[in-house]
Amino acid sequence: MVKFSRLKKSRKPDRFMNMKKILLTGIVGCSLGASAQTLQDAITKTDNERFEAASSDFKTLLAKEPNNGTLYFYYGDNMFKKGELDSAGLLFNKGIEVNATAPLNYVGLGKVLLTKNNVNDAKAQFFKATSMAQNKNAEVHRKIAEAWLVTDSKNADEAINQANMAIKLEPKNPENYILLGDAQLEKNPTDGSLPIKSYQMATSLNPKSTKGILREGKLYQRGRNYQLALDKYKAAEAIESTFAPAYREKAELFSLAGKPAQAIENWKKYLELNNSDYARYRYMSALYSNKQYSDAVGEYESLKSKGFSSVYFERIAGYSYHDMGDKTDKEAYTKGLTAINKFFDMAGPKFNYLPTDYKYKGLLLAKSGKDSLGAIELDKAVQMDAKLQGEIGTELAKLCMKAKKYPCVIANLEKKDATDPKSLDNADLFDFGRAYYFSGTGKLKEANELKDTKLKAAKEAEAIPFFVKADSAFSRLCVKNPSWPVAHMWRGRTNAYLDPKNEKDLTKMHYEKMLSVVKPEEKTGAYKNNVIEALEYLGYYYVSKKDKTNADATWNQVKELDPANQKQKDYFAPPKPQPAPKGGTKPAGKK
Repeated sequence: MVKFSRLKKSRKPDRFMNMKKILLTGIVGCSLGASAQTLQDAITKTDNERFEAASSDFKTLLAKEPNNGTLYFYYGDNMFKKGELDSAGLLFNKGIEVNATAPLNYVGLGKVLLTKNNVNDAKAQFFKATSMAQNKNAEVHRKIAEAWLVTDSKNADEAINQANMAIKLEPKNPENYILLGDAQLEKNPTDGSLPIKSYQMATSLNPKSTKGILREGKLYQRGRNYQLALDKYKAAEAIESTFAPAYREKAELFSLAGKPAQAIENWKKYLELNNSDYARYRYMSALYSNKQYSDAVGEYESLKSKGFSSVYFERIAGYSYHDMGDKTDKEAYTKGLTAINKFFDMAGPKFNYLPTDYKYKGLLLAKSGKDSLGAIELDKAVQMDAKLQGEIGTELAKLCMKAKKYPCVIANLEKKDATDPKSLDNADLFDFGRAYYFSGTGKLKEANELKDTKLKAAKEAEAIPFFVKADSAFSRLCVKNPSWPVAHMWRGRTNAYLDPKNEKDLTKMHYEKMLSVVKPEEKTGAYKNNVIEALEYLGYYYVSKKDKTNADATWNQVKELDPANQKQKDYFAPPKPQPAPKGGTKPAGKK
């Protein structure tokens, strides 16, 4: 028995694609000089996802039989599977116009209605088709079963019922069992025991059924038996070298296996067989999944120039522009924001958005200088999925830090810390510590503005817990990144407030530690100002301790680094007291 729990969702047609109009009158005008094709040839090309080649065949066939309603159905079915739903609807309606008694076109119309979630009208079309066929046409039942499986309006029970009716009429047709297996899998995605029997029945009836072999492979892939899945895809490919789905599935399998080069190689083979805009769109999705963001953006811009449009297309573009960054394209974030905004516009208010949609919109807004709007979108993402708190908490904290909203920084990083303390990186801990530090200095500033001694003391006491937490954050930062001078410097600054009388010499210890990790060349380079700050503190420290030897040595270091430094000048040449003016002193501003 094949059972599995975590499954990959099957692909479905993009309901929001902006289709190119088909000029039906142009079909009849196609050249009759093309090589002769059969309907089965064209259907096989559709099954092989060679949609452009199939379209060419259908046009040739319709040029010979312009009143053949069945040809219009299979041509429309080809366009539907290609993702051009508007064009498919036009063809189904044209099929009814030329032959109102051909039942399959009513099935086609029903399938289009299901993409619009118009279930009742779809059922009416299916009923019309089965009534016309008097329940004796297995293909009608097969196509109805398929319709219930390929749109958002899925109904596994309806599909199983229709597949079983087709089996009663044609028990030796392998297509019936493929559809039955698909429906069984849709009904119970975690149990592959019934579907595998159905697929194996199909391949036993036709050992060269590439679709049946492919389905077995996909089932094994969903069950994480990747090697057996690959064997099946290769078997289908060996039977029919132009069976494009085998290359697509191999590409996705290699992507899952962390082999992007082989994945892209198979996508390129797939595109050799199906180089339609829709195929390139799917290729773009694969590039994004393989973290080839620049290549994904290249595909997006190429398709965009051709007029291709899709809601998911814009979503992937927005994600790709952000993850690509602006090193190769300075306008990447602006372009990404345009794409993600278009995605939201096209999707509309009733769309089932993902938390990552709000995440990327927020990130792109922030990267485009719209911090407050970005924070709102990022918060929406966290509200939808608390697991994103860690990742998004960092981004929200950065935005809040930039805006000097320290309580917001603290709130977001405290949530992240509570969820997974180890997930806080150097930047998180640096912002965490500084947010506490500035909150503490803010309390002291408020205290200095108070005249009441008791109120002032109370406000000063409120500052202490912030400095304690700041020191804790900087301490963790020093452990995580012990060679970073700035981390030790901030511990020194913080402890100057925690130990103002130098009773524990903690400030001195952290400034000395900072100086010990600074490389000689960095003292006059990147960390010059930090070094001067530490030396100034130590200079005053030695003066307070009446240690002239160390004080002289320390202030000489300041002088060497910065000859214009006023503090070292004042140390070596203290300003002389100014004599009081004759006649006594007068308050400033008084005559």
